[in-house]
Amino acid sequence: EESMADTDFSSCDKTTPDGQKWNFKISSWNIAGIRAWLKKGGINYIYKDQPDILTLQETKCPEKKLPLEVKVPGYHTYWLGSEKDGYAGVALYTKEKPIEIKYGIGDKNFDKEGRLITAEYEKFYLVATYVVNAGQGLKTLNKKIEWNKLFEEHLKSLDAKKPVILTGDLNVAHKEIDIKNPKTNQKSPGFTPQEREFMTQFLSQGFVDTFRHLYPEKEGAYTFWNYIGNCRARNTGWRLDYFIVSERLLPNVCDNVIRDKVLGSDHCPITLFLHL
Repeated sequence: EESMADTDFSSCDKTTPDGQKWNFKISSWNIAGIRAWLKKGGINYIYKDQPDILTLQETKCPEKKLPLEVKVPGYHTYWLGSEKDGYAGVALYTKEKPIEIKYGIGDKNFDKEGRLITAEYEKFYLVATYVVNAGQGLKTLNKKIEWNKLFEEHLKSLDAKKPVILTGDLNVAHKEIDIKNPKTNQKSPGFTPQEREFMTQFLSQGFVDTFRHLYPEKEGAYTFWNYIGNCRARNTGWRLDYFIVSERLLPNVCDNVIRDKVLGSDHCPITLFLHL
């Protein structure tokens, strides 16, 4: 909680390319289990940050088992849990009620895992996701490749209608700069050539990784640190959490901030400041 007290969540000194100040804020956080996160005071983050939209990943809790304190005044909330307790799950908190909410990616095997929510707003689609992990020993890499195909189709079909803001834990560190130890992780889930190539190929189709667009050379910018081996204190991390936008939304982007001082999970929150 002290970590939250030290953070100024509402000031953003950067503007859009044509000088507009932010008026809309989206945050995202992989909370590594909502029950543990609540015990650590995680819910205070929403009250402190007050984003217009917040997406959570790895809630690890079916909707019917959610504790009451997940309700926050002023927010509409949408939950997509996994059929399996203690696994995956995504959530959306939003001040403005979306025009439409769609749960899942349209594949029953993936959709029972609770991985994706699409919310339509007047000016954009918001896609909140927890992407498949390639798994220990890469045992689910093929499953991830299958997911990536459906994922890309979904995003391109939305983008044909309205600009897209994609956020969440994409479970890939795209470039060597996005991981502390690239040399020793070539075969690690989240840094295999297949996963990284998918990201390159996906971004080449009119989508932009806002953080790297704004900070192409910035090293040591990570959103995930393994609990094992004191990684966070040493900043031995990975950048796995992203805001990716349709290229035509770039004129609306002020800043993408990584809140690496905020504790409560093995990931930290990320925030996108926009002028809409």
